Amino acid sequence: MKKILIVLVAAALAGGGWYAFGRKTGDSAPRYQAVQAELADLSELVDTTGVVEPENRVEIQPSSSGRIEEILAEEGDKIKAGQVLALMSSSDRVAILDAARAAGEEQYKQWQETYKPIKVISPIDGTLILRNVVQGQTVNANTVLFAISDKLIVSASLDESDIGRIKMGQRATIVLDSYPDKPVRAAVFKILDEGTTKNNVVTYTVKLRPARVPPFFRSQMTANIKVRISERRDILLLPAAAVTTDPQGETAVVRRLEKGQPVYARVRTGQNEGDRVEIVSGLTAGETVYYRAGGYAPQVESGGSNPLMPKRPSMNRQQQRAVRGR
Repeated sequence: MKKILIVLVAAALAGGGWYAFGRKTGDSAPRYQAVQAELADLSELVDTTGVVEPENRVEIQPSSSGRIEEILAEEGDKIKAGQVLALMSSSDRVAILDAARAAGEEQYKQWQETYKPIKVISPIDGTLILRNVVQGQTVNANTVLFAISDKLIVSASLDESDIGRIKMGQRATIVLDSYPDKPVRAAVFKILDEGTTKNNVVTYTVKLRPARVPPFFRSQMTANIKVRISERRDILLLPAAAVTTDPQGETAVVRRLEKGQPVYARVRTGQNEGDRVEIVSGLTAGETVYYRAGGYAPQVESGGSNPLMPKRPSMNRQQQRAVRGR
């Protein structure tokens, strides 16, 4: 640690020497840029990831073993409760129809009319998200024929350190990996009570409902989520680059320049937004401050030298002739 401190101090001294040289020779000078303090809204966010999933997922299985005769719905279709999704024959009907087909087309049609197929019916309104069978397939009572989702939501996992700040109704923004330029507004509508532990980390499931489910939402898509924990309006902000320290080491801004020299004014700062800083006192909205837009220009060949570097001893004429004669 001591070595690091020594290096930093040495670098600072060298930089100071370079600054003094630049000011002395006039080859470079600090450039300042003006900026106004602005009012804006600040939000505290919790970032997490989640997955798109059905709020209620209903799997449809046949009432008995048999064979799928006709499929009447496809994945992605909007389904109404009571809608027929498929027609299937029970095992008995399959045996009778196969025997009748062998006896002739007339016998087959007669038995088709006499022995009606079983209708596979949707129990809810929703979207068909899974068709797990094809026409002619033999199925049993445990076969999942279809799956229906009533509405897509987003399920997220949050650490126990963050779950205490999550409340019902908080607003959130959802961005899918597949559609990074299409943010979706949502709100927290459920916080599960039971957590899960993995690698000694406890997480809790939070469910978010989009204000409007866009057509590009698909079950199991990965979602990046920002939950808005708090929001403050009309906060005075400055670019972080405009907040500095005065010669006494106090937090300050450059209010004006006099003969190229900065005149400081002390301010009190609040929340740091990364590239912006909240100004609690010392400035008002619309006031102009200045900050350095760039460092000093690199030095080119000149007659000057860094005052912190050792100087080469001067030579008399006899020594100079000796050097040229080498």
